[in-house]
Amino acid sequence: MAPWAALCVALAADPAWAATMREAGGLSAGGLETGAEAGGPAADLPQRTRYDENKIDFAADQVDYDDTNDVVIATGNVFLRRGEQTVRANTVRWNRKTGQIMAQGQLRVVDANGNELLTDQMELSEDLSVGLTHNMLMLMREGGRLAANEGRRDTNGHYVLTQAAYTGCDVVDSKGCEKKPIWKVTARHVEYDPDKKIVRFKGARLSLFGASIVPLPSLQVATDGRPLPGFLVPDFRTSAANGFEFSSTYYARLANNKDLAITGYAFTKAKPMAKVHYRQLGDTGAFQITGYLTRSAATDVSGLNTQQKWRGYFDANGKYQLSPNWSLDFSGRFASDRTFLRRYYISSDDTLRSNINLERIGQTSYFSLSGWAFQTLRATGTQGLVPIALPMIDYRRRFDENLLGGKIEVRANTLAITRSAGQDMQRAFASVEWNLRKMTPMGQIITLTALGRGDVYHSTDNLLTSTAIYRGTAGWQGRATATAAADITWPFVGPLFGGTQVLTPHVQFVATSPTPNMRIPNEDARAIELEDINLFALNRFPGYDRIEDGNRVTYGMEWRLERPNWRINANVGQSYRLTSQPTLLPQGTGLSDRMSDIVGRTEIRYRDFFKITHRYRLDHDSFVFRRNEVDATLGSDTTYLEVGYARLNRNITTSQEDLVDSNELRTAGRIAFAKFWSVFGSGVFDLSDKSLLANTSTASFQPLRTRLGVSFQTDCFQFDLNWRRDYVTIGDAVRGSSFELRFSLRNLGFR
Repeated sequence: MAPWAALCVALAADPAWAATMREAGGLSAGGLETGAEAGGPAADLPQRTRYDENKIDFAADQVDYDDTNDVVIATGNVFLRRGEQTVRANTVRWNRKTGQIMAQGQLRVVDANGNELLTDQMELSEDLSVGLTHNMLMLMREGGRLAANEGRRDTNGHYVLTQAAYTGCDVVDSKGCEKKPIWKVTARHVEYDPDKKIVRFKGARLSLFGASIVPLPSLQVATDGRPLPGFLVPDFRTSAANGFEFSSTYYARLANNKDLAITGYAFTKAKPMAKVHYRQLGDTGAFQITGYLTRSAATDVSGLNTQQKWRGYFDANGKYQLSPNWSLDFSGRFASDRTFLRRYYISSDDTLRSNINLERIGQTSYFSLSGWAFQTLRATGTQGLVPIALPMIDYRRRFDENLLGGKIEVRANTLAITRSAGQDMQRAFASVEWNLRKMTPMGQIITLTALGRGDVYHSTDNLLTSTAIYRGTAGWQGRATATAAADITWPFVGPLFGGTQVLTPHVQFVATSPTPNMRIPNEDARAIELEDINLFALNRFPGYDRIEDGNRVTYGMEWRLERPNWRINANVGQSYRLTSQPTLLPQGTGLSDRMSDIVGRTEIRYRDFFKITHRYRLDHDSFVFRRNEVDATLGSDTTYLEVGYARLNRNITTSQEDLVDSNELRTAGRIAFAKFWSVFGSGVFDLSDKSLLANTSTASFQPLRTRLGVSFQTDCFQFDLNWRRDYVTIGDAVRGSSFELRFSLRNLGFR
C-alpha cells in the first residue's frame, strides 16, 4: 500500500472514525484529549496523577484472557493511556510473558507532543514507549505530514523512518479520500525529533506537482516553521539593466536571539553582488543591519559618465525600551550613488533618511533629543543643499493645577540645521499655553486658548538659498508673539434613515499679534496649503518658522451619519481674515486672499467592503477645483480594487518647489479565481496637462510605473510571477521591463 493511501483506506472503512478525526482538527494534527469521550467505553477512566504516570489505563468493549499463552486480548473500541500518550485500535493483544503489545485495526497513536500516528498495525513495548509499524502516516501537531513504508519509535521518543516522504500539504480532501500533495520531500532515511521539532533527511529529493525537480543531499526542517540553518528557496528575475538574475540565501541561526542571512546574486549583464542581513533581539530591544556590495559599471544621472567602482547600500534600524519611560530608536540609510537602489530593484525612494531619537514619555511630560540626516537620490538634487538637523530637542510639560479653570502647558524647542554648501540656521523657542474647555447648558462646547511664545534665531549664508522668501535675514533675529482664540462647536443629534446623524456647526475666532516673519529663515514651514485637517489650527503653517498673524474668523460644518453597516462623514469650511494688511501666505495656498478657498472632505464607508474619500479645495471666486483628491477601495481581502486620483491646480504665478501642480492616477487591484489563483496589478500614471506648465491645452498620459502578476497560493505552497515596467531612465537604472519568479514551500525556506 502506498504511504499516502494508508489514511484514506482507514477513513473510508469507518466513516464515524473519519468524522471523529475531523471534529478533533482533522489533518491539522491538533492533538487529542487524554480523557475518553463522554459516554464512550473509557469514560470512567481515572484522571492521571503524578504518582501513577507509569500505569497504563485501558478500556474496551470486550476483554478475553488466553490462559495457555498468558495473553490478554482486548477487542472493540480499545483505548490505552499512559500519561499524555494514548492508543486507539480495534484489537490489542498483550503478551504478558514477553511484554509485547500488538495493536491492530484503525490504529491511532497520539504521543505526549500531540503528534498523531495512523496505521493499521503496530508493535508496542509494554510501557508504550517503543513501537514498530509499516505503512504509517504521521500528522504533526504543527501541521506537517510524514509517511513511510516502515517506521519505529525508539526509547528517546524519536521516530526513525525508511523510504519516507514529508510534506506540509494536506494529503486527503474534505471527504477523507486521498489526494496528492503539491510538494513533498522523499528520502531513504528520515529521523524526527518531536522534542526539538526537527526532521532530518538523508538522500532527499524535492518533488513539485509530482515531478522530482531537485536533489537535497542534506536537509533538515523545523515542523513548527521556525528557520533552521541552510539554503533557502532561490529567486529568479530578468531585467533590462542586469539581464537574468539568480539569487540564493544561506541562513544561519547564531543563537536563540540572533541570526544571519547571506545572499548571493548572479547576473548575466552585471557582476555578482552580495547581501548580508543580521538581526539581534535583546532584553530591552532589537536591531537589524542590511548591507549590499558589488563592483559594477556606474553611470551618473546625466548618462554621460560611466566608470567601474565599488557600489553598495547600508540600512540599519532598531529600538530599545530602556525603562518604562525612556526609549531609544534609530535608523540609518546610505547608498554609494544615486542609481544603485533603482538598478538593483532594492528601493525607488528618492531621499534616504537617517535619524536617532532618545525619548522620554511621562504622565504629564515629554522629552525628545533627536537628529536627522538626509541623502538625496534625485537626478536634479544637490547634496550640499540637503540639511543635517542636529540636535533637535523638544520638551513639553502639562500642569494639572488649574489656572482660572484652565490647564497650562509649557514647551521648549531647539534646532540646529547645517549644510555643507548652503544656509545654516540655529533656533530656540519657548511657549506657554492656557486652555479652558467648557460645555454650556444648551450643549455648546467652548474652548478658550491663550498662547505666548518667544523665539531666537541665528543664520548664515542666507543668499545660498535660491527662494528669497525662505532666506530670512542673516545674523541674530528674535520675535515674540501672542495668540488668543475662542472655538465654539454645537452638535445636534437626531434620527435619519434608520440611523443616527450628528450635525455640528463650528466657529473659531483667532487673534495673533503682528509678527516679523520675513526676518526669520523658513526651514520647516514651507509646504503650507489650506486643507480640512488644518482649517481650525491656531497656526496653519506646518512648522514653527512661520506664524500666521492677524485676526480671522473660521467657520464650517461637520455632518456624520451612522446606521447599520453604513457610515458617512462630511465637513466643509472657510476662513475670513479680518485685517487688511498683506499676508505672507503665497499664492496657491488657498490663504493668500482675505477670503480663503473652501476646503472639505467627504467619506462614505460600507462595512469593510467599500470606502471612498473625497478631499477638495474650491477657489472662493470661481469655484474651480484647486485641489481634487479621490481615494476609493472596493472589495474583500482576496478580490479588491483601489483607485486614487489627485489633481493639484493651484493657480500659481510664482515658481516654488513646495507648491508644484500635478495630476496623477494610482490604481491597484487583485482578482481571485479558480480557488487558489489570483491576478494582481498596480500602476502610477502622470496625467498632467501641459497647460499647467506651459499655458497650452495639450494633455499627456505618461505611465511612471506599472506592475502585473499572477499568484498561486495554497495552505502549503505559494508561487508568484511578477512583471514590472519602469518608464524613466536615470543613469544606469534604465527603463524597461523586469520579470520576477518567487515560490515558497511551507516549512522549507521562509520569507
